[in-house]
Amino acid sequence: MKALKQLIILLAVLPLTAQELEIQKEKTLWNDFTYDMGNIFGGVGHAYSRPFHWKGNDWANFGYVTGGTLLLFTVDDEIQDWTNGFDQDVPDFLLDYGHEYGSPENNYMLTGGVYLVGLFTKNEKLRRTGVLLISSATAGGFFQQVSKRIIGRARPKSGDSSSTYDPFHLDRVRNYDSFPSGHAMLAFSNAYAIAKQFKSPWVKAGLYTVGMIPGLVRVMDDFHWISDVAFSTALSIFIVESIDRYLDSKYDEKYNDTSKKLSWNLTFGPNTVGMVLRF
Repeated sequence: MKALKQLIILLAVLPLTAQELEIQKEKTLWNDFTYDMGNIFGGVGHAYSRPFHWKGNDWANFGYVTGGTLLLFTVDDEIQDWTNGFDQDVPDFLLDYGHEYGSPENNYMLTGGVYLVGLFTKNEKLRRTGVLLISSATAGGFFQQVSKRIIGRARPKSGDSSSTYDPFHLDRVRNYDSFPSGHAMLAFSNAYAIAKQFKSPWVKAGLYTVGMIPGLVRVMDDFHWISDVAFSTALSIFIVESIDRYLDSKYDEKYNDTSKKLSWNLTFGPNTVGMVLRF
């Protein structure tokens, strides 16, 4: 009888011990890392697949972006001439920041650093932020590299007008790879994703402003037209929002209120064009 009781106790303890070992296994750095890498690729795929699931409001927003971009196409040359009138007055540190921060290598140093801090400190919220940053940069970066080769738009520094194109090249043709702006897309994706960490609209506005500097600097230094930057900024919002909603189903830590959706509209008026965000 005593042996039978011991056997019953052993059989009861073994499943609990196995569960504890499974929980410990799930909390290892390697398992967290592989899980996050899967979510990075899953987030990129999710962002690219969204147009197949768009509904009325989504197509309306796409129409706003397309219409606003086409409208800016008509004034690209005039705005470029206007910015050339005061580009020498821009402080050097802003120019350096604008060119360096939006470059892919510096971008991945920042996003990778955020992710690794979250991974090694076992901070799921920070891990998720890193995953959002990396997947958004990857989705936007690949899209803009392919688009540049297909569209082949002349850069302002080429000396050609904004309506000059040399499209469909497998190899990137320098000075004919203006649309869209990779610097603007990467920089604003980071700013928009990081701003999700904060509730204060003032902090968000500050981060958005900092994120827009690289795109504007590239306009002033004749690397891009204003329509390149405006389209890239709007597209980065689409990408971050779609990937963030995908990650809501993958992580318990949620820093955004999923019951509230981003609301934004393009505004037009005499000699003005702008975008209004409500969050």
